Amino acid sequence: MQIAINLPNDFVGMQTEQAIAKEMRLAYALTLFKESRVSLAKAAELADLDLYAFIAACKSERISVIDTSRDELLREMHLIPEAGA
Repeated sequence: MQIAINLPNDFVGMQTEQAIAKEMRLAYALTLFKESRVSLAKAAELADLDLYAFIAACKSERISVIDTSRDELLREMHLIPEAGA
């Protein structure tokens, strides 16, 4: 699908059309992922990034890629047997 939007000419002159499209795809993918509307893999695909690059983008935007609360993580850690036990 292709979506067209109108941008002010002075803004468009700051970047190439391809750069703007890339930024918009990333912003949309980050939003969808943050709202739990798509998976991490699907968001990375939408942003046209590999998984690690998308995770880095999430980190720079302070979007958590781990959907586990602190309490859930602590419970899981208690289930791990101690080394040498």
